[in-house]
Amino acid sequence: MKSPLRRLPTLLCSAPEKPLPTNPGPRRDPIPVPHRTIPEPTGRDLDFVNVAHSHLVHADWDELDRLRAGLTPFRTTHVLLKIRKDHVLSLEFFNWVKLRCPSAHTLETHSIALHVLAKNGKFKSAESMVRALVAAAGPVDLARQLFDAVLCSYRACDSSPRVFDSLFKTFAHLKKFRNATETFRMMKEYGFLPTVESCNAYLSALLSMNRVDVVFSFYREMRRCRISPNVFTLNMVMSAFCKAGELEKAVDLFREMECKGCCPTVASYNTLIAGHCSKGLLSSAMELKEMMEKNGFHPNVITFNALISGFCKEGKLHEANKIFSRMKASNVAPNTVTYNTLIHGYSEVGDSEMGGRIFEEMSKYGVRADILTYNALILGLCKNGKTKKAAYLVKDLDSKGLVPNNSTFSALIRGQCVRNNPDGAFQLYKSMIRSGSHPNSETLTMLMCAFAKCDDLDGAVQVLMEMVDRSMLPDSVMLSEVCHELRQCGKDQLAMKLCSELQARTLIPVGFDRGLIFGTE
Repeated sequence: MKSPLRRLPTLLCSAPEKPLPTNPGPRRDPIPVPHRTIPEPTGRDLDFVNVAHSHLVHADWDELDRLRAGLTPFRTTHVLLKIRKDHVLSLEFFNWVKLRCPSAHTLETHSIALHVLAKNGKFKSAESMVRALVAAAGPVDLARQLFDAVLCSYRACDSSPRVFDSLFKTFAHLKKFRNATETFRMMKEYGFLPTVESCNAYLSALLSMNRVDVVFSFYREMRRCRISPNVFTLNMVMSAFCKAGELEKAVDLFREMECKGCCPTVASYNTLIAGHCSKGLLSSAMELKEMMEKNGFHPNVITFNALISGFCKEGKLHEANKIFSRMKASNVAPNTVTYNTLIHGYSEVGDSEMGGRIFEEMSKYGVRADILTYNALILGLCKNGKTKKAAYLVKDLDSKGLVPNNSTFSALIRGQCVRNNPDGAFQLYKSMIRSGSHPNSETLTMLMCAFAKCDDLDGAVQVLMEMVDRSMLPDSVMLSEVCHELRQCGKDQLAMKLCSELQARTLIPVGFDRGLIFGTE
């Protein structure tokens, strides 16, 4: 594959700045924020509000406690309005009501408290309040109701636009994408826009869920709304391009970052390096590392981990080890990910001895091993049929506070299959199920192959039935072999029953020719 990096040096130096394409569409004037007047208290309501206010300003909580039976949402609203200039007292009273008389709270009282917090820059407290509301609402779609409540009390509280930004950012942090999108849309309708920091929170949440399609559309919307991206925004969009396999667009965005005077960071280079490594473009990844050093950036543990991972995935363990040595020479301390990547790399090529040496170094320098470390070691040993050593490592898991998972059992099953012991492998499979782990189709196919290799047709059929029960697609070659052997043994009915069951569940694999096995019937 041709690397888009080849165009990078000249582009960085000589390309004229091109503005990002934007499509503003027809301009719409924002809807005016409504002038809603909250009814003033009269009579007993007014007396209650005044007395409660007096107790609050004198910090007489015992006297206030005697009034709690008379609290209503209307009275709570007006007490909050009366003390809103004191954000500390407002939050204390809000929490007191929440504890003593929760029924006196409504979306309106919450909205007033949010206005007070946002206007005073207490955004973490505002986010905590919204989080609590979302948790209490359960499956109810809160975004519209909460936005309307905040909007209606906006002018009465002489609030700040940041209150809407807090709503959007909180929904982003909670990964409530529909709520965040709805809040963003309503904000635009009334002429409010989120800060770039809140937009970044939304992009980050989307990226963590691999919603790269939404990352691109939201980034375009940011530009249409003239929300200026910062380096963190561009880094995330570059990462999205890399995840989507659009490396050339990631490189173009990197170039644009330079031209627009938005200085790349170490994370910018790391994103591109990881993107090139994922495509197997290791020479280009190394050139990027050299470029970042030339531009005054020091590679960090993420840089080296990406390069080591790239070389390991290509089976180039010698080069990966050279990167590992340079890493230590650069006084960059390897972490658990570094060691796990190398151990797994050596295990994949069956070099359990070298994997063991890396593990010894890891222990020597006090780097904590996790279940991925042990799984990689166990896999390396099992590939070589060293099941006793692998079993010893499994026993060591408990002392380390680690629990075997799917990968642990799959590696152990592989070890028994390598030793041509399908019965032992099937016992491990049963242990795997009892532990709550779930095998994948690769593990069961490997187990079925082991039985077939040992001419144990009953065992192979048993595994095939397990795959059917778990709605897993069997391997076409193995299925053909099992059906053919069943017919050879005179078990045509069983073979036909298996095929019918697979067909009923739409589990017939591509390449399986039933007619070839059973004739023209």
